[in-house]
Amino acid sequence: MANFTDGNTRVCGLIGNPVKHTLSPLIHNTLAQMFGINLVYVPFEVREENVGDAIRGADALDVMGLNVTIPHKSAVIPYLEEIDPLAKGIGAVNTLVRTKNGGFKGYNTDMSGLYRAMMDEGIGLEGQKVIILGAGGVSRPAAFLCGSKGAKAIYVLNRTFDKAEAVADEVNIALAKLGTEDKLTEDGMEADGEPVDYEKKVVPMPIEDYSKLLGGDEKYIVMQCTSVGLFPDVNSAVIEDKEFYKHVSVAIDMVYRPVNTKFMKLATEAGAKSFSGLKMLLYQGIDAFELWNRSEGKDITISREQADEVYRMMEMEVLGASNIILEGFMGSGKTTVSEILSDKLDLELLDTDQAIEEAEGRTINEIFAEDGEEAFRGMETDLLDMVVSEHLTGMVVSLGGGLPLREENRELLKKAGKVVYLRTQPETVYDRLQGDDTRPLLRTEDPLGRIKELLGDRSERYELAADIIIDTDGKKAADIADEIIAAIGL
Repeated sequence: MANFTDGNTRVCGLIGNPVKHTLSPLIHNTLAQMFGINLVYVPFEVREENVGDAIRGADALDVMGLNVTIPHKSAVIPYLEEIDPLAKGIGAVNTLVRTKNGGFKGYNTDMSGLYRAMMDEGIGLEGQKVIILGAGGVSRPAAFLCGSKGAKAIYVLNRTFDKAEAVADEVNIALAKLGTEDKLTEDGMEADGEPVDYEKKVVPMPIEDYSKLLGGDEKYIVMQCTSVGLFPDVNSAVIEDKEFYKHVSVAIDMVYRPVNTKFMKLATEAGAKSFSGLKMLLYQGIDAFELWNRSEGKDITISREQADEVYRMMEMEVLGASNIILEGFMGSGKTTVSEILSDKLDLELLDTDQAIEEAEGRTINEIFAEDGEEAFRGMETDLLDMVVSEHLTGMVVSLGGGLPLREENRELLKKAGKVVYLRTQPETVYDRLQGDDTRPLLRTEDPLGRIKELLGDRSERYELAADIIIDTDGKKAADIADEIIAAIGL
């Protein structure tokens, strides 16, 4: 996020209700920092009766741009100066861009973002057959997107057939109206009342009839648009028949909590390419960010590599791992494993011992000798408190062995990210540290006995602080890193 604001700072934001748990500030403030743009993005919780006031107020305050989320995606339309054809066909907007003459133009980057995410994954819609599971709020724009991008056939499957039929009728009419300059009425009639024979690409079906689509080697792009699989119902999929997934080429789940739903797991196991709604959320934000900046004369295009970097941060946030934090006794491998994780995940590395040494201009041995252990422990707490209070994210943090011993520190660690305890037996520690005279706590005639004593005192508190425990004995550092990545879900 931006380190400061000044008189030149531009403001973008999100209106909706509720908005407190949105990931959008992470997306846009990260992108602004990445490009060195003096911009800050904030969420605004707006009640339904205040939508018009919010749009007029944003215009008056020269807000650079807005995102719109539920329940206001259609309610904002009467207050816009213009509307993009895709958004008009969908009947909903989620991005507002300033026009040259004042006011805002509405776009739907939910769907353009989804399409861009698909294209980046090498997935096209032209000539494809698509199955949309569900007939809720996301299903209509998803079906319209598929139809407008040349899908050969679109099947909307829902438990309540009437709802699937309503979505199909609305989208077929909206697709027929594309390029007709609104000569069709809302019920698919010509303006003079004569019926029109238009193509019906979207076909409604009861969801229990899905097996009728599975003949031969037919493959489908499947978009999961129901809430089934959403946390906490993580062990369910709207269709669990493994035969169905043999006919899936691409699986897209609009749910992103959890990142890897049962629907996605079943599809992946059957050999399909799959991705979650988190990628759609990312790319709708990217499209919006580019639109806002282009309206200000900045020709910004976010690369696949930059998008992947932001996606990794979003993924970590959803998984409760805004930072990956390694704890454990000296010699447990924290330093080596943290370096491997930092490299594999392209994350910044913070070693708390090194950070304190650099800040103090002294070694830990010197701090212990001159100020005592308690003073050093206070420095550790101050550093950890700074990570939490400054909302520092996207890091691999290697903790000093004694840092998690303080209860105050353990409470801060819960807020700082996902804590991984590298558990190591005393004999392994002893073997790894033989000849190392830089450890002040091991300067004793019986270092193995001292290791056993310290580990016996610390292990319970390490476990109290940990979200994940990894046993390291007999394992290579690279294998431990891979085990951590799998345990977190990245």
